[in-house]
Amino acid sequence: MAATVDTHDLPVALGAALPFVWRNPAWRPAAQVLDKLEFTHVDIEAARQLWQRAAPLLQRLFPELAAAAGRIDSPLLTLGPDTRTQLGLPADARALVKADHALPVTGCIKARGGVYEVLWFALDLARRLGHDGRDCAELAEPAWRARFSGHKVLVGSTGNLGFSVGVAARALGFEAEVHMSADAKAWKKDRLRALGVRVVEHEGDYTTAVAAARAVAAATPGSHFVDDEASRHLFMGYATAAADLATQFGALGIAVGADHPLNVYLPCGVGGAPGGVTLGLKHLWGDAVRCVFVEPVQSPSMLVRLAAGPGRALSVYDVGLDNHTVADGLACAAASELAARTVGSLIDAVVTVTDQEMLAWMRMAWTREGLRLEPSAAAAFAGCARLLADASVAQPPAATHVLWTTGGALLPEAVFRSQLASVGGSPAHPA
Repeated sequence: MAATVDTHDLPVALGAALPFVWRNPAWRPAAQVLDKLEFTHVDIEAARQLWQRAAPLLQRLFPELAAAAGRIDSPLLTLGPDTRTQLGLPADARALVKADHALPVTGCIKARGGVYEVLWFALDLARRLGHDGRDCAELAEPAWRARFSGHKVLVGSTGNLGFSVGVAARALGFEAEVHMSADAKAWKKDRLRALGVRVVEHEGDYTTAVAAARAVAAATPGSHFVDDEASRHLFMGYATAAADLATQFGALGIAVGADHPLNVYLPCGVGGAPGGVTLGLKHLWGDAVRCVFVEPVQSPSMLVRLAAGPGRALSVYDVGLDNHTVADGLACAAASELAARTVGSLIDAVVTVTDQEMLAWMRMAWTREGLRLEPSAAAAFAGCARLLADASVAQPPAATHVLWTTGGALLPEAVFRSQLASVGGSPAHPA
């Protein structure tokens, strides 16, 4: 018989699968946290430079990056007054979308981590095989593709990370194997197979798929495992996104500081992507940026991990939740320990939202803003609305709000239309 887990000290709303705002009691000022972490601004800068070195290679691999000279970044979009009002903001408030749902190559935020890690592996392997590192674009040549073909890249995924890793690995000539959980969408598996990726399906959840991929990689010489739960390279790839946002803010004349705070709403699954982005943002702007993670009510893995406290690595199953959500990209039962220990004291709040809220905001984003989002990405809107409706959370009038949308541009039309049709009308204002 499994041991009973004591959860009496956790928020009642958590186990009841009710949407709520959780203000992180472990939050500490950035100045007290950043210098003690295993990652520094030097690590983030090194990752940014790797992106720059690899840009000519990316431009050769993916023609759609030609106009951006090989850079992978997304637009920063301003939300209209009707949407701002629906979110609970004054019509003249500054609210923007960091549109990673429209990132080139992959159509999701996982490009920042998955493509980055595959690039890192390719450059490191090429160096070990004798490449001098001066012209990364050479790695797109058939001779290098042939050399890479003897190596395999593996990952466990619910879909978007697997696609990002698969598309980058296959473009470079690597074998690619993606282990996928039962809640991964069939169209995501089909899309991977069309790239020549081997898809291995598992009856269990995301954690099961990751463990299986890890085991295969350990038994496969010359392979590389992209570990969504513990990879430093994924984390650093995501962290560089903060500099991209800062550049866009500079072009728009948007200041961030004590008198002009920034709220960023980040959908959270296992925690690597929002954790990396949070680390980058805090290094740039410290306490002037408030990072809010948004999770489904049935899959709040980061909230469970943080609310349980140090030394209690609980999963959503331990608190009676089933980890079933329409937001398949966020369906993770247990949070990344790497993300939790790195940014656990830098996350300002976690907001949980219902499937119906995500679907309603998905529809709203499409009909009012023309944004093609997955439910996972629409979580940013639902979380923003719920936080703004919480009277206990002060909202400075000069605050800027950024909703980080994480996937959706590559949704098949039939799937997108079906999800839009599953809910009618506008999202209700959170109670």
